Amino acid sequence: MSAHIVYDNAPLGSLIRYSDGTPRPPARFARKLADWERRNGLGRLVRKAPPRDRPTYCAPASITLNEGNFSSGGIILVTVMRSHSVDSTLSFELVERPAIGMVRVLQQVGDDDELLHLAESRDAAELWLAKTGYRNARLEDITADEVGADVVEGRAAA
Repeated sequence: MSAHIVYDNAPLGSLIRYSDGTPRPPARFARKLADWERRNGLGRLVRKAPPRDRPTYCAPASITLNEGNFSSGGIILVTVMRSHSVDSTLSFELVERPAIGMVRVLQQVGDDDELLHLAESRDAAELWLAKTGYRNARLEDITADEVGADVVEGRAAA
């Protein structure tokens, strides 16, 4: 599927795999492997940004994937995020949708929502929120209605 389909149909918190379709090079080719890893990966959908029209440029809509965190002693030092415009030539695959009963911790960034955390339950989300100290975050339950609407509208993951 294309990045545009992910932008239109995948809910925040979905696990998305992207690929350029080329085979993984052997580990002995460090530079080629690093280039391949920049074009092939897996991440959680944390943001959908609409197109932006400015006087000096126009930017297409984009999706942002959280590919992981690097931490030390329980403190996150670096978060790896990768953004892809909807006109990307990469191929995308929806691997997993958030399950019913999970809770999104969202924060408003400009006019868009950004996923801060995906918790297994409301209690876990409230605990995570209390530990991290985000003040303007809100909780959003993933309900059967949301998952059912995706199936009825033909957007179920393959």
